[in-house]
Amino acid sequence: MTTQAESGNSFISALAVIVIMAFLPVFAVSHAAQMDSRGEVFSDPSKTAPMPEAWIKSPIKYATEWGKPDVTVVLDQDIYHTLLPLAQKFAKEYNLNVYFKEGTCGIAGGLLAAKAVDIGGFCCPPGKEDRLPGIRYHTLGLVAIAFFVNPGNPVDNVTSKELRDIYRGKIHRWSELKSLTGKPGPDFNIKSISRLHCKLRPGHWRQLLDKDKEFGPGIYEVGSIPDMISQVADSKNAIGWEVLSMVDKYEKLAKVKPLKIDGYSPKDAKALAVLKYPFYRTYTLSTWEGKGLENKNAQKLVDYLINEFEKLDPSKFGFVPVSRLKKAGWKFHEDEVVGEPR
Repeated sequence: MTTQAESGNSFISALAVIVIMAFLPVFAVSHAAQMDSRGEVFSDPSKTAPMPEAWIKSPIKYATEWGKPDVTVVLDQDIYHTLLPLAQKFAKEYNLNVYFKEGTCGIAGGLLAAKAVDIGGFCCPPGKEDRLPGIRYHTLGLVAIAFFVNPGNPVDNVTSKELRDIYRGKIHRWSELKSLTGKPGPDFNIKSISRLHCKLRPGHWRQLLDKDKEFGPGIYEVGSIPDMISQVADSKNAIGWEVLSMVDKYEKLAKVKPLKIDGYSPKDAKALAVLKYPFYRTYTLSTWEGKGLENKNAQKLVDYLINEFEKLDPSKFGFVPVSRLKKAGWKFHEDEVVGEPR
């Protein structure tokens, strides 16, 4: 027999379930919205872009103006800045004629597709169109993407959510934010500056917002790294992003202040390795496999660069080498990182 008290408890329990169920869709949508804002981080290494049989059978053929080098290398501009001294050291040690070309991820991808270069270097993971027959990708390591402001701005930390809302155009004034000590930001409008490079490739700025259309209408877009850094340095209300090695390169021309994200510095390589610092670029190198494609000196250079990257000071620019990624549980396919540790 059910007592009045038991009936009352049953009614309260049922009501609680109804209330919780009513709010579950809201929670689910909120969580889904956060996940949807972050784009694809890596492409599927098992899928190869289809190419004609004639292309597959064709050998590597250098441009005539390059002469007769032992190895040809084209690198994205910020990976070029980091690797060039190491690659030159390799060429000298092994007495090899190595041709270096600075470019972009698009230029590297284009020259690989033309079979005109031994090694391509990217500041992001390969996209679907980069996974050509015969190409093998090697992860050099991760590099933190720093978000920075004018040195006169007292704001020193933002959360990942606040950062996304700034670039969505949902947070308009610095006074809507607070420093780590709880001090409100200055009362002026936020000038959000972006550089939406490599739109067809995963990772990089797409970890912030997946598509360019998700960025707010007030975004100021620039086309180059120097423009990004100088725009922020020259404007007291601006915010932008770039890797710290490039900030260091242009420091004499323009000074900026990196922000902490979720309380972690972009220089904190340990935090990046476990994604407590959530924004990064993936430095990637390629080599060829197969008859008429392989270059033993190219593979030797890639192995050398991966080993030398392990020796770079992680606290200076937020570098995370392969050994630390493996220790932190990142997913690998052969020599390429293809998944985060979560």
